[in-house]
Amino acid sequence: MSHAVTFDDVWKMFQETRLQFQEMVREDRERRAETDRRMQEMVREDRERRAETDRRMQEMDREDRERRAETDRRMQETDRQMRESRAETEHQMRESRAETERQMRESRAETDRQLQENARQMRETDLQIKAVGKQIGELGGRLGQFIEEMIKPSCLAMFQARGLQVDEVFGRAKKVVDGKRMEIDILLANTVDAVLIEVKSHLTAEDVQDHLDRLTAFKRFFPRFANCQVYGAVAGMVIASEADLFAMRKGLFVIAQTGDSVQLANAPDFVPRSW
Repeated sequence: MSHAVTFDDVWKMFQETRLQFQEMVREDRERRAETDRRMQEMVREDRERRAETDRRMQEMDREDRERRAETDRRMQETDRQMRESRAETEHQMRESRAETERQMRESRAETDRQLQENARQMRETDLQIKAVGKQIGELGGRLGQFIEEMIKPSCLAMFQARGLQVDEVFGRAKKVVDGKRMEIDILLANTVDAVLIEVKSHLTAEDVQDHLDRLTAFKRFFPRFANCQVYGAVAGMVIASEADLFAMRKGLFVIAQTGDSVQLANAPDFVPRSW
């Protein structure tokens, strides 16, 4: 007989995958920071080489000007010396320029090689991050379905206890109107009241806002509930900081996990908003 998958098993898988994803993102940030540091170092070294070359060129120009001044003052003697000096200076300048160009070519070649290697590593990291992200997305979907199955058996009783007249449960209610699609994770209803429950493995304030938009458009997609009082609820295995308070301030019920069961986190005197 195979071992049944428990909530703890699913939660452990979710935590391990999330830690792996965070570690990969941290390593990617460190690699990118190291690349930036090495690039800045190479740019600094290149600037220093250029500055040294300029200084040497200026020094040689200064020496050439001094030789020219001496030549003007001692025309006959310095004619021969000037020709020799110019030849030597030109030779030194050619050698200096050739050496500088060689160093710059080598530096650029090394920089290009390192950039290509860094680009390859970043591509590999991006592929790994996408793969892990896909795994997390799939796991999140399975967790969402797992939570839905936890909520369904007790959801009617939870909301009936709050005075809502609901007696039917619909899972994954879907509708397309004018090319736009709406899906309700869990829909509780009868002819008087309806409750739209959005289920997430990790509930955030953005998810709450999306559900508020969904509640606003609900009756346009499902006109048979036009005469019902429509209420909203959100549920999550993990609820982000202040997401539950944001939902309650907006008039939504919040379904929270307690051990192996779920219950409404709203105070007994909570007054929900209706649409």
